[in-house]
Amino acid sequence: MVEQGDRAPDFTVPIARGGAYNDVEEFTLSERLGDGPIVLAFFPAAFTSGCTEELCTFRDSMATFNDLDASVYGISTDLPFAQNTFIQREGLNFPLLSDYEHDAIEAYGVVREGFYDVMRVAERSVFVIDCEGIVAYRWVREGENPDFERLVEEIRGAVERAR
Repeated sequence: MVEQGDRAPDFTVPIARGGAYNDVEEFTLSERLGDGPIVLAFFPAAFTSGCTEELCTFRDSMATFNDLDASVYGISTDLPFAQNTFIQREGLNFPLLSDYEHDAIEAYGVVREGFYDVMRVAERSVFVIDCEGIVAYRWVREGENPDFERLVEEIRGAVERAR
């Protein structure tokens, strides 16, 4: 598993920006470094209650992240077309990354086996990456879902320190 202080593993995946069902481009993490801290919020699946609550908490806090010049990306194993529908339905104001081939969840060591007894998805986790590509903060869910407002506030503090 990637730890705080490690170099963030690079990856290339589709990015769903939410403008339309097929609003999909390519995203490479290393090409986004240097513009400010990056928040990677891994989540198990779009349209589920816990993931919706988490991502909507980020949505409602985006002004704070924008003020810190931070980029926030949700990342799941959902296909980008489903992610675009999810973005539109929930009014998300940040893009989602589609790791449908499981490369990123494997590289970061956040694979959750047996989701609903059948699927291999991302474990709910968050990594803050500084401009140099170093993991400045790492959180991985243990047990039940956290208080998402408190978690997002903690992540905001980590972003501030990573600037």
